[in-house]
Amino acid sequence: MKKFSSLLIVLLLMLTSFTAGAEDIRGDVNRDGTVDITDVTWLINYLLHGTWYNDPVDNHEWVDLGLPSGTLWATMNIGANNPGECGDYFAWGETAPKEIYNWSTHIWCNGSENTLTKYCTKSNNGNNGFTDDKTELDPEDDAAYVNWGSSWRMPTIEQLQELQQNCTWTWTQQNGNYGQLVTGPNGNTIFLPAAGYRWDHGLYYEEYGNYWSRTLDAGYSTCADNLFFGISGGFVLYSTRSTGLTVRAVRVSQN
Repeated sequence: MKKFSSLLIVLLLMLTSFTAGAEDIRGDVNRDGTVDITDVTWLINYLLHGTWYNDPVDNHEWVDLGLPSGTLWATMNIGANNPGECGDYFAWGETAPKEIYNWSTHIWCNGSENTLTKYCTKSNNGNNGFTDDKTELDPEDDAAYVNWGSSWRMPTIEQLQELQQNCTWTWTQQNGNYGQLVTGPNGNTIFLPAAGYRWDHGLYYEEYGNYWSRTLDAGYSTCADNLFFGISGGFVLYSTRSTGLTVRAVRVSQN
């Protein structure tokens, strides 16, 4: 006990020594804005177990599915209160749900699919020939980053493909919603509810799942890649950017 107490004191001194002033929080291990005993607890947990606690600021849980990349997947959709809920719908590149989903309401165009103002690789789709060759969402346009904090991002197309190719998919039901139970190589699971998609004022094809990536489609500036699934499993395809789809976030490495 005496040895452990001494370790606590040493660790606290180490953390305190990292702070040169009131606004210098390099010892803020858990990123809550202060350096205190909770940072010591986090550091001890990392030294003993090699893992960090869930971020107390965003307080969203994740699962390690044992994937080759080490990607950590959130346990529920953005905007959901439990894993079985569908959550919010987002047009690609937008960070808040809305009433109407179409090109006239899309933030990154001037009213049509041929007047794109950001994320455009084809001049015929750009506003007055605009292109920027951006193929991945900036953090400020990422629904996961904006709604859940800097520890989260929407997945890349590669992360969606990895989920599809390395996991077992089982059609099941949770909280009254059908969807796919995705089981990773290590036996851990996440549930992806079938939520359909939104267009104009309506909700369509609720028996299917549609989840955005943060990757612009390689062939079409008007589309972005997404994970699509039905009762038989999932695969990666692309959808029109102005469509409202659900988002399942991935955890950004803290190491």
